Amino acid sequence: MNASIFSELYCPFPSQINKYVDVLEDNALEWVLRFKLLADESSYHRFRKSKFFLLSAGAFPECEFEELTVVNDWVTWLFIWDDQCDMSDLGKKPELVEFFHNRFLAILKGAELTSNDIPISYALGNIRQRILQKGTKKWFDYFVNAVENYFDGCILEATNRAQGIVPNVDIYTKIHMLSGAMESSMEFIEFCNHLIIPDFVRANDIVRTLTNMTNKIVCWCNDIFSASREMASGDVHNLVLVLHYQQELSLEEAMKRAVEMHNQEVQAMINLESSLPSFGKEIDVELNKYISGLHSWISGNLDWSFRSGRYQNVEKLELLKL
Repeated sequence: MNASIFSELYCPFPSQINKYVDVLEDNALEWVLRFKLLADESSYHRFRKSKFFLLSAGAFPECEFEELTVVNDWVTWLFIWDDQCDMSDLGKKPELVEFFHNRFLAILKGAELTSNDIPISYALGNIRQRILQKGTKKWFDYFVNAVENYFDGCILEATNRAQGIVPNVDIYTKIHMLSGAMESSMEFIEFCNHLIIPDFVRANDIVRTLTNMTNKIVCWCNDIFSASREMASGDVHNLVLVLHYQQELSLEEAMKRAVEMHNQEVQAMINLESSLPSFGKEIDVELNKYISGLHSWISGNLDWSFRSGRYQNVEKLELLKL
């Protein structure tokens, strides 16, 4: 596939980077080592090349350091666990995936860690503790619900792999908007920027649609960059590959169509923003910061995709123990 097509991805939102970006890298390395999240030196080197800290620093350019380390460790946790679900035998065992996810949810909801828990469970417990020191209980409940949706998406993907199913574009997109974990990651826009978005604003059709569009845009962007990696690993949960198999397009045609879909969604999002109603001066200020946070996720993810080494090989970040 022609790598130059990546430059055709449309992103009108300004690129920004958090002032703590360099310190964040050291913090991220210390965290994965402290919780023994990677199995060997090879996984450690792949982790460094992935540069997840650039994604967090680009998606949350105004975030203060302590909050930024929390979201970065969550992003790191997601990518490491995602590799176990996508690129190993675990990803074809929905019952086992569900077993782990039930335990992770219990930990998020306050269950005590035991000697039977694996390192990534201890890392999750650490993230929970730090979130609760900074975030409100109400916001945390939203976050946990979003994480549960992510887990549901992973189980749906594992079921498809076990049964050899290639979903159609609509079904795949719905699943990936869960399994991509963007819902939980976007929740941190409020956490990192100390926003309070009232429930009735969250529930507004336009606000919800803009959030969902951001989810879709970021997931499709990741699919475009990761298509070769996922094809080599035998996974079909990728927009380019779904278009290739289901619509019988060549890989080059499928890639071009995926880029078109991404760009059309970005333009539709911009158009929809002009229809946002006013909720009053104070709420509008908060909401504008939230919308800006959505823009930062789109631009930050695209910038990171160009600079990260994550999609340049098919090897996964191997956990120390499962």
